[in-house]
Amino acid sequence: MYEARFHGRGGQGAVTAANILAAAAYSEGKYSQAFPIFGVERRGAPVAAFLRIDEKPIDIKFQIYEPDAVIIQDPSLLEVKEAKVRDGLKPGGVVIVNTKKDPSELDFGDAEVYTIDATGIAIENRLGTATNPIVNTAIIGAFVRATGTISLDAAVKAVYELSPAKRDENVAAVKAAYDRVKGV
Repeated sequence: MYEARFHGRGGQGAVTAANILAAAAYSEGKYSQAFPIFGVERRGAPVAAFLRIDEKPIDIKFQIYEPDAVIIQDPSLLEVKEAKVRDGLKPGGVVIVNTKKDPSELDFGDAEVYTIDATGIAIENRLGTATNPIVNTAIIGAFVRATGTISLDAAVKAVYELSPAKRDENVAAVKAAYDRVKGV
């Protein structure tokens, strides 16, 4: 079973990203599960979402404490101890961070680190605003490229079908991030 934990802030689309990836996995005949955990539900507050993908039915129903991948949609969460973005990552796991930095500038021990300027891609595609970009579809593209758990075609189709607005812009963000992720 492949397990991923998403860390973001309210309004960035971490929960939606996990849900879209679960739908994409399901469309490929896999079993999937996505769910959030909230603290104080407000825009800007730390949010975590979870994603499981497997070839067989998933019977467990609890948070992911030892993920194969950690996705950090807001780099400021790296400095928030309570966000626990580094907790439990499996040895050799994958870390994806929304930042302009090179993967070599981030220390996650033996993890495979990938970076993507998801904020820049969201702004380019007019997803959200310049001050509050919605980075989730760019994160989806980076996740697909970095983990290989879902095909790009399935992710694009799921984003197009599940986006409530700006479908073409969201698809463009997925594809741009897939092509631009650093660390591959």
